[in-house]
Amino acid sequence: MIRTKAVVKYLGYILLFNSLFLFISAAISFVNKENALNALLISAVSCTVLGVTPQFFIRKYREISFHEGLTISVFGWIITCVIGMLPYYLFGGEFDTVANALFESVSGYTTTGSSILNDIEALPKGLLFWRSSTAFIGGVGIVLFVLLVLPEKKGAMSSFYRSEVSDLSKMSFFTRSKQIIRIIATVYFSLIIAETTMLTLLGMSLFDAVCHSFTTVATSGFSTRNLSIAAYDNVWIEVGIMFFMLISSIHFGIIYATITRKKNNIFSSHPIRMYLLVMLIGIILITFQLTRENLYGLWESLRYAAFQVISLGSTTGYATVDTGNWPIFSILLLIYFTIQCGMVGSTAGGMKFDRIYLFFASVTKQLKLILHPDGIYVVKMDKNVINHELELQIMVFIILYILTFSVTALLLTATGVDGMSSFSASIATIGNVGPGFGEVSSFSNYRMLPDAAKYILSANMLLGRLEIMNVLALFLMLGGKK
Repeated sequence: MIRTKAVVKYLGYILLFNSLFLFISAAISFVNKENALNALLISAVSCTVLGVTPQFFIRKYREISFHEGLTISVFGWIITCVIGMLPYYLFGGEFDTVANALFESVSGYTTTGSSILNDIEALPKGLLFWRSSTAFIGGVGIVLFVLLVLPEKKGAMSSFYRSEVSDLSKMSFFTRSKQIIRIIATVYFSLIIAETTMLTLLGMSLFDAVCHSFTTVATSGFSTRNLSIAAYDNVWIEVGIMFFMLISSIHFGIIYATITRKKNNIFSSHPIRMYLLVMLIGIILITFQLTRENLYGLWESLRYAAFQVISLGSTTGYATVDTGNWPIFSILLLIYFTIQCGMVGSTAGGMKFDRIYLFFASVTKQLKLILHPDGIYVVKMDKNVINHELELQIMVFIILYILTFSVTALLLTATGVDGMSSFSASIATIGNVGPGFGEVSSFSNYRMLPDAAKYILSANMLLGRLEIMNVLALFLMLGGKK
């Protein structure tokens, strides 16, 4: 049985965490004397009141069950996205409808990076900082915060962690919940500080550097510029951001192990080596075609191909060129990377390369069993033997993932969106990637879509961030199914 008061109390903590960033955003607006101050202050105070109230009237709980952790996780994201739209809607401007404000909020928190804005640079700095903060919170900030305030009992902490992190990801941590917090926090904040420093040294303003670091490490892709990273026209900024996009899409536990020089690191992990190899092959193939088609010279082709492959493959979604006029083969390759995406245990979204890796390993095992029925074969990821239950979970997840973006694409066409835009938008949003193709390409946005389509895509983004299995499990639980 789920204790509603326990759930409400921890949802209150999540709102308080959001209110901190709303007050910081309001302070930035105050210093710059911006017209977004009232919208941010009203939102911050409202969020604080809603978050503080349960702390006064509901006692602390020593234990949280897995079902309660799952409920806190799912409803925490939903409530956060609804509260997060308040500053946008109260400010107005291009956020002239609930659909637009909600879409931008969900896109930020789920680290998707899709936008309805035609003129990002017209937004006040306070609102731009809030927009980037939603990506920071959605990356792993909200998970870290809730893990910190949960009861220290093993069962209590692991319940929320289990609902937020896939079983496949947990295999690489080999550690306790408190150590997990330290590992994730160390990697997350170290990457943000390092990237902020790098971008500042390369010529970005401190404000832009902080905002882009928030959204790069969270693999969100929200930029403070209309032309995204192309606005800077600086190859070294592009190279630096490519590095941080790539590293942020790799399992944080493995990154930590590499930094601390432990045996299980990036260089010893076969799935990571394969992940990097697939990226490299994609870059080479697209570079070759762009050069052959005389769209750009060799250097420019390599520069654009590398950035776009890493950006979409890491689910960040920054852009340095409009890919809408690229050859169909290159576009199809980029669509593949928006499906594959990064790795479990990172801030990246999507199907995850690890799952695809294990899927093909499972298929290979089945083919061997057909040829040698009496043989004994196992699926391994590095030194870990994957049990049959996890194999089955991966198969089911992939089927549900494909089914979900297919149904979403059909629903979008029913609202009047064209086929290419519907297909690519559904993949880009469930994968938390951001830009698609057609009407929603890298230098376009989602503003022209009907409100109904924006609500559908907002739900799709949440499904992608929460992972489909968790949402379905919650529905079964609330429906009384065991």
